[in-house]
Amino acid sequence: MSLRDFGLLFLICFVWGVNLVLTRWVVSDFSVPPLFFAAIRFLGVAVFLIPFLRPVPKNLGTLFLIAMLIGCLNFGLLFVGLANADVSAAAVTGQLGVPMSTIMSMVFLGEKIGWRRALGISLAFAGVVVIAFDPTSFSLSFGLLLIFFAAVLGSAGGIVMKRMPEMNPLNLSAWVGLFSFAPLFAISAILETGQVEAYMAGGWQVWLASLFAIVGVSIFAHSAFYTLLKRHDVSLLSPLTLMTPLWGVLFGVTLLNEPFTWKLVIGGAVSLAGVFLIAVRPNTVLPEAALGKKFASGDS
Repeated sequence: MSLRDFGLLFLICFVWGVNLVLTRWVVSDFSVPPLFFAAIRFLGVAVFLIPFLRPVPKNLGTLFLIAMLIGCLNFGLLFVGLANADVSAAAVTGQLGVPMSTIMSMVFLGEKIGWRRALGISLAFAGVVVIAFDPTSFSLSFGLLLIFFAAVLGSAGGIVMKRMPEMNPLNLSAWVGLFSFAPLFAISAILETGQVEAYMAGGWQVWLASLFAIVGVSIFAHSAFYTLLKRHDVSLLSPLTLMTPLWGVLFGVTLLNEPFTWKLVIGGAVSLAGVFLIAVRPNTVLPEAALGKKFASGDS
C-alpha cells in the first residue's frame, strides 16, 4: 500500500472515530432523540445524493430489505445504544460486526473456517462481555446490547447484499437514505417526544455534527473506502480499520471524559485481538465479512 493510500485510510478511520464521539455528544449532551437524529442523517444523505438515485436498481424489493437492515434498523439501534453507553465501549462492541458477518456467512453461504478464525470469534465476543458485564449487579449494559444487535442486523444486511449485483457506492447510499429516513421518522414519532425542539435548540453545533455525518462519513468516507477496496485486498485493509475503535476509545476518554477502566483495557484488547485474527484470514465466499460490512453502511 502506498503512503498516499495509507494516509487516506488513516483519515477514513479518523472520520469514523470522530463521528462516534459526535453522535454520542448530540444524543447525550444535547439530548437530541437518537431515532430522530438517525432519521435526519438519512434524510440528508437522500437529499445530497438525489443525482445518484439513477440508475434505478432492478431489484428494489431486495434493496429495501437491505436498507432496513444496514440503514434504518442498524443505525436506529446504534444511535439509541450510543445514548446509553460510553463511546469507548461502543467503539469496541461495534466491531462484533466482523465475527457476526463470518458466522452468518458460515450459516447461510456455507463458509468453512479454521481454528484461528474460530478462536478469533470467541475472543471477540469474550472481550465485549468483559466490557459490558457488570459483576456487581450481574447484568449487561443495555446500550451495548443494542449496539450488538445493530451489528447483527448490519451483518445480516451484508449477507442479503450478496443477492444484489454490484452497485456504485453513492448509488447504494442514495437508496439506503431514501428508504430509511421515513420509517425512522415514523418510529421516532411513536417512541420519542420533543424531537424538533431538541434538535433546533442544539443550534449550529448539532447542525454541524449532522453535516459531518452526512457529508464526511456517509458520502466521503464511504466512497473513499470503497475506492481503496478496489485497489487493495480485504486482508490488507481489514486489520488497518481497527484504527477506528482505537480513535473511538481515545476520543471518548479525552473529549467526553469517559472512564478508562481495567475492564475497557482488558476487554478491548481481547476483543480487538479476536477481530484481528478474523480480519487477517478473510472469508472465501464473503471476503468483506472481515470488514464487518463497513463498506455497505458507511460505518457509524
